[in-house]
Amino acid sequence: MATYVVLYRFTPEGAKDIRDSIKRAAQTRQANARVGFKIQSVYWLQGDYDMVAIVDAPSEEAMMGAMLNVVGAGNVTSTTMRAFDSTEMSRILAQTVGLNENDDRTTSKPVKKTATKKR
Repeated sequence: MATYVVLYRFTPEGAKDIRDSIKRAAQTRQANARVGFKIQSVYWLQGDYDMVAIVDAPSEEAMMGAMLNVVGAGNVTSTTMRAFDSTEMSRILAQTVGLNENDDRTTSKPVKKTATKKR
């Protein structure tokens, strides 16, 4: 499953009903669990965002659908970011060999640039 970090901001309507936000979060967690999601954690925040959730989703499409449902309820807006654990990041980094313009495309060792002569 893919992991996502979701940052939420209350809409004016959601802020009016902030006392219900714990109940709404629990309902959302239960509904999402029924369709294969795992909500790792939910926190209420101080600062630019009001809440954050760490979510494991069964697919990108399922995550998108879930976010449309949550935002469509009108209580929050969201910013969703794909998160990678160390195992996933190791696989990603293994694919980056040669992406730096100073690296040899096959060995990832720095390539010495040679000066070109002007004619």
